[in-house]
Amino acid sequence: MMQPSSSERKTNYSLPSHPAKPNRTPISNNSPDSKSSPQGFSKNVIPLDSTKNGASVNSKTKAKSDLVHVSKNGAISSNGKTSVDSIDDKPDSNPIGFLPVLKNPNFLALWGGQVFCQLADKVYLVLMIAIIKTHFQTGEQTISGWVSAIMMAFTIPAVLFGSVAGVYVDRWPKKAVLVATNILRGMFVFAIPILLWLTHDLKPVGALPVGFLIILAVTFLVSTLTQFFAPAEQAAIPLIIEENNLLSANSLYTTTMMASVIIGFAVGEPMLNFADRIWCQVGLFGTLGKEFVVGGSYVIAGVILLLIGTQEKPHASNEAPHVLSDLRDGLRYLKGNHPLRSALVQLIVLFSVFAALTVLAVRLAEIIPNMKAEQFGFLLASGGVGIAIGAMLIGQFAARLQHSQMSLLGCIGMAASLIGLSIFTKQLYIVVALIMLLGVFGALIGIPMQTVLQTQTPPEMRGKVFGLQNNVINIALSLPLALAGVAETFFGLKTVFLGLAAIVILSCGLVLFKSEPTTK
Repeated sequence: MMQPSSSERKTNYSLPSHPAKPNRTPISNNSPDSKSSPQGFSKNVIPLDSTKNGASVNSKTKAKSDLVHVSKNGAISSNGKTSVDSIDDKPDSNPIGFLPVLKNPNFLALWGGQVFCQLADKVYLVLMIAIIKTHFQTGEQTISGWVSAIMMAFTIPAVLFGSVAGVYVDRWPKKAVLVATNILRGMFVFAIPILLWLTHDLKPVGALPVGFLIILAVTFLVSTLTQFFAPAEQAAIPLIIEENNLLSANSLYTTTMMASVIIGFAVGEPMLNFADRIWCQVGLFGTLGKEFVVGGSYVIAGVILLLIGTQEKPHASNEAPHVLSDLRDGLRYLKGNHPLRSALVQLIVLFSVFAALTVLAVRLAEIIPNMKAEQFGFLLASGGVGIAIGAMLIGQFAARLQHSQMSLLGCIGMAASLIGLSIFTKQLYIVVALIMLLGVFGALIGIPMQTVLQTQTPPEMRGKVFGLQNNVINIALSLPLALAGVAETFFGLKTVFLGLAAIVILSCGLVLFKSEPTTK
């Protein structure tokens, strides 16, 4: 039998006919092997590991390490920082587009769970409005105050727990978090009619009925669970998708999210009414069809997510997380990583612009001839269609473009669309086309930047980073919602749209600067 040569023994490569067991011993900087490596490894400590079927260490396989990340172009990164060295400069020959993503059963399970979860999230507000109309609103009252209280109960957990949730998500199995949060949300929704029935005779607390306080508490709990679900979902995507397919996966994710917004708000009320009619025709007790649809959607999402296999390594320590310390670690990591920081700022600007648009669309609908203010949803829906179109185009055709190039093009396109909206404020078809273009170019920013966050963040930091992302975006969303209407009243639509365009142009500068490679 032929014996391996000394060079084969040194580099730890496995012979094709005799796959070697994984060697978990890292080669230090001072070892002869690290100096004579033919592949130009960086000076960081890199644990070598053989892969299936005798594949070599530097081949483009699924082999991963907590300390090492091999990117598409072969660059090695240690602890999330890109090294100046690379393994090879050959272009990636792995298939791109939607087909390899749709062939991934783990992604299909995650995507299926997202469909039901997103639908339940959007229809939940419609359910709360229906409950308020049925149980609490009187003839002389407007519904705005009740709905505002519900929205506050939804928003407060995002501000309080968004970052904290990410700390725990880093230490918990992502699959368990995804399943548990959906099942629990479904149980809370199922409990609403029971709790309302048990408390309908109780005296009000101040001016508020006990039943309304209960649905506020349930909304608070549902939103709190969502703060754990969101970073776990984002952290799970790079665990089940190859890096070169992340752009396509995020495109499908974004398309589904925008479709759920359009479908959820457009068909939410008729769907819930239809569910009540079916419930009554079957002869079941009460009119619980609405709660059954929303709660059932959460439960179905949880059941589907049971099918995911994340192949996640258990957390090395059973020690309880030090929340403040872990939050500081996440902030320090973002501060020291220019691509992540730039991506996060651009996402904040993107969401802020669309948050302002939700307010400004009401004014647009009011001044456009033959439109009513309450028809503003039609204008917003065109933006959602634009984002969906942009996401589909990116996922299918733009995977070989650099993320910074797409983001720069998106910033320029968004600024041009906003300038156009400042000029054409009363022409319906032009306004619809410009808002749709705003969505298309917005997708060119949002999807690549979300992919940057996933690829540049090491697994042990993803929960913290995505938790911080969820937190700052929710805070950023509240400012435009509060200020856009006031600014429009004092300065007018034209000035506000031009101001938004200026903000987008300033964010464009972020993609023009690249951090220097860091070496030790």
